[in-house]
Amino acid sequence: MELNLDRMEWTRKPAAFEIGKDRVEITTEPHTDLWQRTYYHFRNDNAPALQISTEEKYFSFVVKTDFSGSHHRFDQCGIVMYLDSENWLKASVEYENAVFQHLGSVVTNHGYSDWATTEIPADEKVMWYRLSRREDDYCIECSRDGEHFAQMRVCHMHEGAGEVRFGIYACSPEDSSFTAVFTDMRLLPCAWKAHDGQQPDET
Repeated sequence: MELNLDRMEWTRKPAAFEIGKDRVEITTEPHTDLWQRTYYHFRNDNAPALQISTEEKYFSFVVKTDFSGSHHRFDQCGIVMYLDSENWLKASVEYENAVFQHLGSVVTNHGYSDWATTEIPADEKVMWYRLSRREDDYCIECSRDGEHFAQMRVCHMHEGAGEVRFGIYACSPEDSSFTAVFTDMRLLPCAWKAHDGQQPDET
């Protein structure tokens, strides 16, 4: 099911953006980012996000991102589930240099962020993401073609059990700007199937 963009709302509206029938463009502003405390000991909380709210406990959200314009270190765009400044997750490709960039994800619980990454070639300029929810646990996947998805991580959100907000974001943490393009946004039944191995511990 295509996502109705009219149902999405800004968490920090960017200065420049375009929303069409099935396409969103976000032009990033310099020195925008999301990060909390860990390792760098700074807190950045000013990246724009376009999100939809739901209480549905089982779903998948899919989007195609085009970051052909990224050109400066840490330029990024992708999916986000921003609950508040200290509880959120994101997945994106972050530009590093002319040789490689970082495909990765950040999960922030109670004010501390992590960053799980892998290097990919700098000439990759399109990436699909799928965010799936099973109650307060989440799975993030990526795909080069929108058909075959590979798991990036499974995580728990301490404040992610009730109503959540999720969608897309883009930012440029350093002195840069580019236009990120988002298309093919869909809401689907949860594609992350229940675990069929070891049974849960008895309580």
